[in-house]
Amino acid sequence: MLREFKRPRKLMGNAFEITVVNEDENSANEHIDKAIAEIQRIEKLLTTFNEDSQTNLINRNAGIKPVKVDEEIFDLIERSIRISRITDGYFDISYGGIDKSFWNFDKEMKELPNPELIKEHLKLVNYQNIILDRRNLTVFLQEKGMRIGFGGIGKGYAAEMAKQLLQNRGVHSGIVNASGDLTTWGNQANGKPWTVGIADPDNSKQPFSYMNITDMAVATSGNYEKFVVINGKKYSHTINPKTGMPVSGVKSVTVFCPNAEIADAMATPVSIMGISAALNMVNQINHLECIIIDDKDNIYSSQNINLK
Repeated sequence: MLREFKRPRKLMGNAFEITVVNEDENSANEHIDKAIAEIQRIEKLLTTFNEDSQTNLINRNAGIKPVKVDEEIFDLIERSIRISRITDGYFDISYGGIDKSFWNFDKEMKELPNPELIKEHLKLVNYQNIILDRRNLTVFLQEKGMRIGFGGIGKGYAAEMAKQLLQNRGVHSGIVNASGDLTTWGNQANGKPWTVGIADPDNSKQPFSYMNITDMAVATSGNYEKFVVINGKKYSHTINPKTGMPVSGVKSVTVFCPNAEIADAMATPVSIMGISAALNMVNQINHLECIIIDDKDNIYSSQNINLK
């Protein structure tokens, strides 16, 4: 008899939950253990919290010399740059220099950072200054002080890799949920497709709509989870890499795509680039859909979405 086995686990600083559909509890647990180990492996690879990680090595050598990396990191950076091109730089992993110093989004934050300082730092944000050498597998950040970070794509990448590992182990259906960015395959234990609730930004416990999403990944970017209020205005934790300022005007964005890494990476630019530009971009990309809710609760969706 098929059942769903779930396990929550804090990974990559986020609440993950892994679900597998299986007949046997022991083998389900073994599958979940392996998926968790895979996510932990990726966390070690990408983290900036560990001095010896390849990411930090790249950052430490910014403006100094190219750094040889594992092919896996090289490929991820290459894909990130491709997404930067598609999104006209609204997605940019060289954003690392800014986040930490200006926007910590704890409740202590009482004023906006100095715009002049932000401007100085923004000069370092430019994905075109990440120089890749495929033959030698090296990554070079051209400007001293540049930093890369995988905050916008790492969770999705980890979810995608955990899913692939589970599929390779013969798990026919399941969900890897990386704190709201989730990827699904197969069907529920009862044979019905997986469904996801689209959160209502004003009441995240109450979905305003449901969608069937088998073999689909979903990523959400919303200002209702992390934000600060300064002078009565709400600033979301999503930062526009072109201005260094937080986004306002959009309450939440939900992106649908067969691949969790792409869904995760696209959620940020879609919430930043302005609603009509975002819809225009999404409508031009195959197998990518989105739903955007603005500050006035207007709902916009890309052309292939039918909200129930």
